[in-house]
Amino acid sequence: MKSRSFWLSLVLLGVFPSVTRGWMDVDRSRRLYSDAGRLHQEDSRRFEVTRRKVLYGQDGLHASCEKKYCGRGSKCVMNKDTNQPECRCVEDCKSSYMPVCGSDGKFYENHCQLHQASCLQRKKIYIIHSKDCFFKGDTCTMADYSRLKSILLDLQAHRQSPLSSPTEDRVSQKRFLVENMFKHLDINSDGHLSSSELAQLMKEEDLEDDLLDCTLEDLLRFDDYNNDGLLTLQELYTAFQVVRLSLPEDQKISVTTITVGLSTVLTCSIRGALRPPIIWKRNGVILNFLDLEDINDFGEDDSLYITKVTTIHMGNYTCHAYGYEELYQTHILQVNVPPVIRVYPETQAQEPGVSASLKCHAEGIPNPRITWLKNGIDIMPKLSKQLTLLANGSELHISSVRYEDTGAYTCIAKNEVGVDEDISSLFIEDSARKTRLSVGNMFYVFSDDGITVLQPNECEIRRHIRPEERIFTSYEEICPRVEGEGTQSCAWASAVNVRDKYIYVTQPKQNRVMIIDIQTQKAIQSLDVDPLPTKLHYDKSHDQVWVLSWGDMRKSSPALQVIPEASAGEDQHVIRTPFEGVDDFFIPPTNLIINHVRFGFIFNKSKSAVHKIDLETVTHIKTINFKNYSCIPQTMAYTHLGGYFFVQCRRNRSVAALPQLVIDSVTDAVIGPNSDVSGTPYISPDGRYLVSADEDSGRIRVQALTVRGEIKLIYDLQTNIHVSDLTFQPSFTEGNQYYIYATSHLQTDVLFVELSTGKMNVLKNLKDPITSKDWPWSNYNRIMKDSGLFGQYLITPAKDSLFVINGRQNTLRCEVSGIRRGNTVVWVGEV
Repeated sequence: MKSRSFWLSLVLLGVFPSVTRGWMDVDRSRRLYSDAGRLHQEDSRRFEVTRRKVLYGQDGLHASCEKKYCGRGSKCVMNKDTNQPECRCVEDCKSSYMPVCGSDGKFYENHCQLHQASCLQRKKIYIIHSKDCFFKGDTCTMADYSRLKSILLDLQAHRQSPLSSPTEDRVSQKRFLVENMFKHLDINSDGHLSSSELAQLMKEEDLEDDLLDCTLEDLLRFDDYNNDGLLTLQELYTAFQVVRLSLPEDQKISVTTITVGLSTVLTCSIRGALRPPIIWKRNGVILNFLDLEDINDFGEDDSLYITKVTTIHMGNYTCHAYGYEELYQTHILQVNVPPVIRVYPETQAQEPGVSASLKCHAEGIPNPRITWLKNGIDIMPKLSKQLTLLANGSELHISSVRYEDTGAYTCIAKNEVGVDEDISSLFIEDSARKTRLSVGNMFYVFSDDGITVLQPNECEIRRHIRPEERIFTSYEEICPRVEGEGTQSCAWASAVNVRDKYIYVTQPKQNRVMIIDIQTQKAIQSLDVDPLPTKLHYDKSHDQVWVLSWGDMRKSSPALQVIPEASAGEDQHVIRTPFEGVDDFFIPPTNLIINHVRFGFIFNKSKSAVHKIDLETVTHIKTINFKNYSCIPQTMAYTHLGGYFFVQCRRNRSVAALPQLVIDSVTDAVIGPNSDVSGTPYISPDGRYLVSADEDSGRIRVQALTVRGEIKLIYDLQTNIHVSDLTFQPSFTEGNQYYIYATSHLQTDVLFVELSTGKMNVLKNLKDPITSKDWPWSNYNRIMKDSGLFGQYLITPAKDSLFVINGRQNTLRCEVSGIRRGNTVVWVGEV
């Protein structure tokens, strides 16, 4: 029978030797196994990442196989007939003995054989952590064998007194005990323990009753590593986890840089004869027991394999040999991302003599460098007084356009791993100002008096949809008159832009969601939903609008519904979700790099947990518990850099503000508090900054998310602004930077801060905000709404008017009076 000795089987089974009185920490193995049970298998590919033109390095792969991903147990080969890459099951596995149990109930000698079988049978076979397929029918179980070794160490400790030295470490003491135990067991002193020697000692020392269902001969059965029928001192060292391990000083920290979408292998550099199995951790969470889709094959050398790396995988990974946690290696994984760009406008027409700007926003890791071409030829700003490059090349400004400036302007963004480009076209013509007025690049403001469409550049009201106007399909009034109220007015709570085609807006008093067609600027349909709809979110990845209703003002019967195929806009319907008692929900936003989101979270009222849901199937996946932190979640934020969720906990009157909790989206584990940072978390559009605003104290703290997945405090601001809402405005002077604009619950001032430096300023006297009594639908009684990636204007409502802010100049642009409770605002870009 082949040896069952290898230590990997012990790790997989979660059963380890327990040594009494200080030689081995029993609780460590128990914690290890309980963590495995607590963190059950789960899909770790949280987000799909945009892949652009990747400049691959020297990885030795055939060019046609570079982009061909093959699953475990198969490899990419070129078909000689078609000259196309294809995946084929591996034919041979190395003859190594690292036993694993398969989900099909079979025993495999190593990982390779399991994955090979999975490939050949065309069915998923995964590793299970059970001892059943290892020792079927054996009376001495792994648990019994663990106790046998504890008893043997105890007996040896009693034979010799005192121990070699009280100052020696535990490993040295145990090594001393095992050496002397081997001498005691080796009756003929030939350096090997045979079955006859072990049987003789069992009889002479009358150990049958002490060792339960095990015998000394089980040492051979379990730990005869080379299966030669004899046990050496080295094999006994391994059985009792006494191994000399080493890690070169210059390898204690290893940095690996990988391009997004590729695969990588992290190899542990800890060395030693018959080294115990390697334990891998991320943010303190053991990965070996998590059946993660992207990180679950530790290979025959205990390396950590990550397939299809995304930005959530960046960060620190540690490895140590089981039982030797004091010796560990840290792997820092950096993830590079090829550039992704957007240009604005895609096309524009200007009259001669006016100025024109062409903008290009690029994101990537490292930050891309931007250059411009005109009709395929490099632009040389230094040779022209007309041309100016602003914000590190992000904006090309032409001060006085001429007919010869007509052309195709190509923005090129490039970094170490890729390149992306797009074209912005400029036409110079005499009749440019006579073009049809656009319905885009407007703020749509929902107030008591209906819907106001505002052009911010001229502070011009382009359209006013009054309460008495009719919905196209039903011919109902947009805001029906309520009995007992003197004037006909509207009540709105939340609105979302659906691909610049439609606006969905809730009418809580009518228990419905209204759909506005942006092109015609008319209400085209209303959908009946559960009572008191107060919050909408557009899930762009699945083209669906999520609707949260309270049921009543006490929120006693909340409900969550979904409107599918939201961008279709016609004959819409509502689907009820299976979730009950939903207090709030969070769906991460997309950006240029992350263009697809798979999962969201819901909060149950007064429960110390969040529930993870699949957005496509609208089903519950798992519950992440916060009981150990006494945290009832209130809001969440997310960054794809390192894959962190930040959870704000509800305030408790009896204690000070609780710090935010951090969830690692790779493992779905709570990795602890975000230092002592509290308040509402906001993430910048590129995921690089976390801004936390403590509403009571006025304290604002800014943290950076580094390309190594670290969370670092940049600065701490003490303000007198008790923040109601906060948004980010791209900088017009520095590429890949932002300003933050914040409004107050109570005050008339608006705060703006240069994010990179912490330099603060205030716009004063923007009149009193809407009172909380007049705005019961959310905590944001004064919102701050930006105008998208390329817009320079922001809007914030006061009680009876709107204020438009020029973000390029950080000044007040204008006040639009006569708009009461205009606290629901949507920006519509180019249409």
